Amino acid sequence: MSFDLTGKRALVTGSSSGIGAGIASLLADEGASVVVHGRNADRAESVADRIRARGAKAATAIGDLATEDGAAQVAEAAANAFGGVDILVNNAGGASETNVQSWFKLPVSEWGVTYQRNVMSAGYLIHALVPGMKENGWGRIVQIASAAGIIPTSGQPDYGPSKAAMINMSMGLSKALAGTGITVNTVMPGMIMTEGLKDFLRTFAERRGWGDDIDKAAEYVLKGTGQTVHRIGQISDVAYAVAFLVSPRADFFNGINLHLDGGATQSIY
Repeated sequence: MSFDLTGKRALVTGSSSGIGAGIASLLADEGASVVVHGRNADRAESVADRIRARGAKAATAIGDLATEDGAAQVAEAAANAFGGVDILVNNAGGASETNVQSWFKLPVSEWGVTYQRNVMSAGYLIHALVPGMKENGWGRIVQIASAAGIIPTSGQPDYGPSKAAMINMSMGLSKALAGTGITVNTVMPGMIMTEGLKDFLRTFAERRGWGDDIDKAAEYVLKGTGQTVHRIGQISDVAYAVAFLVSPRADFFNGINLHLDGGATQSIY
């Protein structure tokens, strides 16, 4: 099935690597002109070059979305690249860089840093780019949240709640944009085989005397996830979900939070 994105213009934030790069590449393969975003120009340009090498259209927008000025710079560059933005994928984000995972050891002041990276950055771009979508009578916004947004842990007073806020804001925004031709949805990945997860699995294996056998580590970790699909998710799984939601074929999907976690979230909603 083709997602029919020919002529659409997409900005995928945090797409200089990982999940974002996978999303940007697939949207480009499906016909969209894609703006690759990151804070490192060389890494972003490398992703854009790979997209262009396959005959698709790509540009870059560099900036820190956690600041209002940085987000405005990115929004302007993205809009200028191909004459507007029809598709916004808010994938950039993360936790504060303290690496502390404890309710009482992570300073409350750091919670705001994480919220700024995940929620405020998305809000800045939504404010900047939705007017153009409204004018065109068509648009797609997809927020990349996390299973941590609805499955709290004892060590994440900042990251999980910030992703829960993204899920909530998507539903609210979908109502605020009712009748405009713009849909707003969330994709909530669970465990996905990114470079970060590979590093975790390598460390996990080494600590148990398994050398660099990340497959054995993955098998062990999977047993504790509650997944009903017995494999770790791939970046392509997320990319295909996003490609569908931003396509004209998904006109009837609005305000949803798509659980993309191999069945780990065992709830009816």
